Amino acid sequence: MAPTLQADFLDAVSRAQSLSQRPAPATLLRLYALYKQASSGDAQGERPGAMDFVARAKWDAWAAMRGQDSAHAMAAYIRQVQDLEATP
Repeated sequence: MAPTLQADFLDAVSRAQSLSQRPAPATLLRLYALYKQASSGDAQGERPGAMDFVARAKWDAWAAMRGQDSAHAMAAYIRQVQDLEATP
């Protein structure tokens, strides 16, 4: 993985935490899934139970990224943050 991609990803993570507007829940789930895929690889562990709605939604979003390499996930995360920053 290129050092600049890693640095750009970490910069995007920092910028995502200070967006002027809170993204929609679906966008937050996508950001979470891309972050987890980029930093941890494919989803691991047991899928949370049906009564733990938030944890299950996060795990499902992450599991949907299965097979995507970390460089691709980092690039997608960076693009998503750039799109959010460009939205008034």
